[in-house]
This record gives sequence, structure tokens and C-alpha cells, in this order.
Amino acid sequence: MGVRVVLADDHRILREGLRSLLEREPGMEVVGEANNGRATVELVEKLTPDVVVMDLTMPGLNGMEATRQILGRVPGVKVLALSMHSDKRFVGGALSAGASGYLLKDCAFEELVRAIGIVARGQTYLSPGIAGTVVEGYVRQAHGREAEAPSVLTVREREVLQLIAEGKTVKEIATTLSLSVKTVETHRGRIMAKLSIRSVAELTKFAIREGLTSLEG
Repeated sequence: MGVRVVLADDHRILREGLRSLLEREPGMEVVGEANNGRATVELVEKLTPDVVVMDLTMPGLNGMEATRQILGRVPGVKVLALSMHSDKRFVGGALSAGASGYLLKDCAFEELVRAIGIVARGQTYLSPGIAGTVVEGYVRQAHGREAEAPSVLTVREREVLQLIAEGKTVKEIATTLSLSVKTVETHRGRIMAKLSIRSVAELTKFAIREGLTSLEG
């Protein structure tokens, strides 16, 4: 039985290119695509694939939060992060969220195929480019230091923070998350209090620095 894959990336040309290549591989089947984190979570719940190839910097809901939600709802699915970022915050964030592997986008296609196969078998795969110092730093942080600031936020607060950083209004956030405007304002106030931040500009800088969103697009 082949490996069933879902591709999650906000760049259509990348998804189409990967689909075309993967479908030529024996034992690989691309069963779905999504262009943002929220759609990815819904698609995975519906299709229950073996592996999700997950971009980390998607709009609306980033790949790290999408990974957390997927593994909380469909525990048997494996997530392989595919990112242009080798920064320890992205790597550490993806692994903390439960990703089984982390691959850089400049890798050869053969490495992607190998990584998908490895994580599908329940093992971990890390790109050689990030498997040394960055992961050592992540492990040291996980075992020897206090939790980083994002961990004090709830899942909903992280969602609201990302949308604030992307420039969404309170009303737009409320619509996206099916919440009332008052509830969104309450979440925003709690986020600012927990992080000791006093302005939306500072929130945006924090979200970018922590890898919750990026300046792309």
C-alpha cells in the first residue's frame, strides 16, 4: 500500500510541481492540496493521509499551529516540515509542535522522497543543513531552559496573534475565527498582558521574531 500525501503550501506553483514529481514515484500518492494552515487541518481531518508535507509560513494559520491542531485531532498522521528557514526558532517550533521531520526547500527532490518515506515509517528526518548546531540548541532549550514566550499563549491566542501580525482588523479576525469582536478584543488584551507588550506594532515584531508569521507576501 502506497504512502498517501497531502501538500500544504501557499505557493500554487510549488504544490503543482511537487504533485507532478511525487505522482511519478512508485508507492506515492498525492491525495490533496491546501494553500493555508486552516484548510490543511480541515483537509487532513477529511482525508487522513499518511504524511503532510507542511510549509511553515502560510497565511491565516501558520504551519506550526496547523501541525499542533492536526496531531491533536488526527494522531496517526505524520508531518514533514518543508521550509526555506534554517533558523532555530522555525526548526524548534516545528519539532515542538510535533513534526516528524524538517526539510529545507533547497533540497534535492530525491531527498524529499526519502524523507517522506522515513517519516511515514514512524522515524525522524532532519536536513543535514539543520541537524547539527540548530537541533542541539533546540534540545538544550527543551531540557534546560524555561519555556519560551509563545508557550504561555493558548492555541486561540496564537491564532489571534498571527492574524493581528498579518494586519487583519478585529472584525476580520472575528469573522475568520467565528468569534465576536468583543472576544477577539479580550484575546488581544490577554496576549499583550502575557507578553508585556503595549502596541500592535510590537506584537507584529514579536510574531515575526518567534516564527509565527513572516514578512513574505
